[in-house]
Amino acid sequence: MKANRKWMRMCKVLSFAIAVVIQVYWYRFRKKTDSDWDKLWVKIGQKFRQMLFDLEGLLIKVGQMLSIRADILPSSFIQQIQDLVDHVPPSPWADIKLVLEKEWGRPIEDMLLSIEPKSVASASIGEIYQGRLKDGTKVAIKVQRPIIKSIIKTDFRSLAIIVWFVRHFVPLPKGFISFKLLFDELKYVIERELDFKKEMNSINHFRQRFSSFSKLTIPEVFPELCTSRVLVMEWVDGKRITDVDFLNQCQIDRNELSQRLFRVFIPQWLEAGVFHADPHAGNVLVQANGTIALLDFGMVGEISKKDAMNFQELFQAIIMKNYSKAVGILIDLGFLLPSVNPKIIEGLLKEALSFDVGQLKNMDLFAVKKEMNDIVKSLPIHVPTRFIFLGRSVVTIEGMIRTINPDKEILEIAKPVFMDWFKESNLNKWTLVLNWIDAQPFFQIFRSIADLLSFPQQLLKQKETLQQREFIFSMYENQKKRAFYIGAIGLIALFPSLYLQHSLTSIISAGLAGVSFVLYFISAWRQKSWLSFIDYNKDSRR
Repeated sequence: MKANRKWMRMCKVLSFAIAVVIQVYWYRFRKKTDSDWDKLWVKIGQKFRQMLFDLEGLLIKVGQMLSIRADILPSSFIQQIQDLVDHVPPSPWADIKLVLEKEWGRPIEDMLLSIEPKSVASASIGEIYQGRLKDGTKVAIKVQRPIIKSIIKTDFRSLAIIVWFVRHFVPLPKGFISFKLLFDELKYVIERELDFKKEMNSINHFRQRFSSFSKLTIPEVFPELCTSRVLVMEWVDGKRITDVDFLNQCQIDRNELSQRLFRVFIPQWLEAGVFHADPHAGNVLVQANGTIALLDFGMVGEISKKDAMNFQELFQAIIMKNYSKAVGILIDLGFLLPSVNPKIIEGLLKEALSFDVGQLKNMDLFAVKKEMNDIVKSLPIHVPTRFIFLGRSVVTIEGMIRTINPDKEILEIAKPVFMDWFKESNLNKWTLVLNWIDAQPFFQIFRSIADLLSFPQQLLKQKETLQQREFIFSMYENQKKRAFYIGAIGLIALFPSLYLQHSLTSIISAGLAGVSFVLYFISAWRQKSWLSFIDYNKDSRR
C-alpha cells in the first residue's frame, strides 16, 4: 500500500473517532434528551457502517466484534452494525495468480490441473477459489488478499492511537472493559488468522478431536500445497445450516440436527483448549443427508483450564435451575461486579431462561430484546475481554438453533446433549448430585433467610460507597468541564487577536488555552487513575 493511501486511511479512521468524541461531549454539555441521543447514535452507527464498507480490511472484523457488545454500547448504535457480513469485492485474478505462483515458486499449471479464475467467496483477509489437483480431486483454495498485511498494519496503528486516547482521557465510570486487553486480544486473533499454516494446524486439530463424531465433516488439508498465504483443502458441498427450505426439502429432522450442532460445540465451550470463534451460517453447512460441515478455522479462541471448570459448573447450575449458584459463578468469572445484588440477577436469569415458547410467538421480540438490554445495561454487568470471542461463538450458535428449531426452548434442546457430554466426560458425578441437592427449595430456604438478614447492611454499605464515588467522579468531571470552557474561550479569543495583530492579546489567549488544556488532561489522567484504582480494589476483593 502506498504511503499516501496509508495516511489517508489513518486520517479517515482517526477523524471519525475524534468527531464521535466531540459530538458525545457536545451532547453531554447541551444535556440532550434520550430521544436526541438515540438519533445521534443511529447517525454515528450509519456513518461507521459506511466507513467499514469503504475501507474494508480489519475494520469489518472490528465492526463485527462491536456488534455483539450490547453490554457497553448503545442499542441504537448496535442496530446499525449488527448484520455486518465480512464480504468484500474480490481482487483481480492477475494479482491472485501472482500470489499463488510466488508462494509455490512455480507456475500454477505445475501444481494444479485447473482453477476457476472467479472467486467463490471473498472476505477481508482471504478469497476462496475452486480448483482440481493433478489427480482430479476437487479442492477449495484459500488465497490471502495481496495487500492485506499492509492494510491491517495501518489499521492497527489507528486503533492503537484510539485505544491510547480512550484509556487516558475518556472516563469509564462503570469500569466495564479494558480497551487495552480488547485491542491485544483482537491483534492476537487477527495476526493468527493471517498465518494460513496456523489455520491448517487448527483444521487438523479439530479433525482429530471430532474424528469419532458421526455425520460431521471437517475438510482435509493438503499440506504440501499450503503456505502462510495459501491454504488448499478438500471441497465440501452443502447449504447454510439455517436454510430452512433446504432442511424441509431434504426432510432433515430439525430437533436432531439442533442437538448434533450443540453436541459439536458444547465440548468446545466447556473444555480447556481451542474453540471455533467464527461459526456464522456461511461456515456451518448441512448436506442433504443431514451431515454438518464445519469450515474456516482461521479465527479460533482458547479457554484456560480454570475458566473451563467454571463454565462447566455454570452450565450445570443453569441446567439444574440453581440460579443462586449460577450468579456466584458469574461473579467468579468476572461477568458481574461485586457490587451487584445477586437476587436481582437470579430473577433475571430465571426469567430469561424460562420463556414459554407458545407465549413468545405472540410477543414483540424486538421490544423484549430492547427491554432486556436496558435492564442489563442498568446493572453492573459486563463481558470480560477474554470471553468476547467465546460469547460471539455461543450467541451465533444460539441464533442458528433458534432459526432451525424455533418452536423449542434452547434449554430443552441443550439439556439432553449436556447430560450425554457429562456422562462421557471425566468429571466427578457427585458434583452434579450435590448441585442438584443444593438447588432444591428445602435447602435454599436457609440461604434465603441468611441473605434476608444480611441484605439491609449490604444495601446501606453499597449506597454509601456509591454516593462517595459519584461525588469524586463529579468533582473530576467539573474540573475537566471548567478547564475545557476556559480553553475554548482562549481559542475563540486567539483567532481575532491574530487577525487584528494584537500580540499581547494573542499571547494571553494562547497561554490561557494551553494552560487550560494541560489542566484538562491532568484532571482526565487523575480521574482515569482513580477509576483504575477502584477496579483494582474490586479485583483484589474477588
